[in-house]
Amino acid sequence: MAKKVAKVGVKKVKGYLYFIDKQGDVSCATMARGSKKGGKPKKVAKVGIKKQPGYLYFLDKNGDISCAKMIRGGKKKKAAKKKKAAPKKKVAKKKKVAKKKKAAKKRK
Repeated sequence: MAKKVAKVGVKKVKGYLYFIDKQGDVSCATMARGSKKGGKPKKVAKVGIKKQPGYLYFLDKNGDISCAKMIRGGKKKKAAKKKKAAPKKKVAKKKKVAKKKKAAKKRK
């Protein structure tokens, strides 16, 4: 589960996206709607937390910074098996020509 990192108490405004930027501060930007593009981010609160790799940092319901361990989903990759590629069989040209003749007869 998530754990609180810092108490900030940011009041959220509808239509804005709140996130923790690279410097560890709380920033917000207007959300993109339809053909309108999102706005440039602006700092809401300077906190300066140090982010750890493998954790997701977000603003919770109370306006405080919380973090949760990232869960990596998806299908696990199988170990690569080393097999020799089987030589490709050559198709005789005669068979291809015979197939073309049959197809031409069916069209008529």
